[in-house]
Amino acid sequence: MNQPAVAECLADAPPQARDVARGVSRLFFHADRMTLCEVPLGNGRRADIMAIDGRGQIAIVEIKVSRADLLGDGKWPDYLDYCDRFYWAVPPGFDLSPFEGEQLRPAVAGLIVADRYEAQVLREAACRPLPGARRKAETLRFARRAARRVLGSLDPALVAFD
Repeated sequence: MNQPAVAECLADAPPQARDVARGVSRLFFHADRMTLCEVPLGNGRRADIMAIDGRGQIAIVEIKVSRADLLGDGKWPDYLDYCDRFYWAVPPGFDLSPFEGEQLRPAVAGLIVADRYEAQVLREAACRPLPGARRKAETLRFARRAARRVLGSLDPALVAFD
């Protein structure tokens, strides 16, 4: 009897975005930051990647693979209340000039270039510590979501990918 497969991370995204997500996740893993992709936030937004490190700091990464998508994204400041650090991640060859303009707040947002095998932080994100209550809530949501996804990989009929 075949069980339904657990949905692939960023399944509806272009393959290049999945490659960027893989590269960022590999970079973060080697820095002891564990990642989840497509994480719903309390404000109704969905982070492309959320990561948590051993000290409990939370990072959110927004992936962009086209200039039009980047310049049309007015929702990204909504992520800032849910993380200590915010990054943009783009594929190699992406025009980086928009990331220098004030619209994308280079003093706040970090910048990562990634392919499916590796990634490099070009600009570190500013650390803006979350309030204690928000950190606790987001850490618990992260842990429970990760556990649900593991359970879903063991029994897809029990828990759908969220």
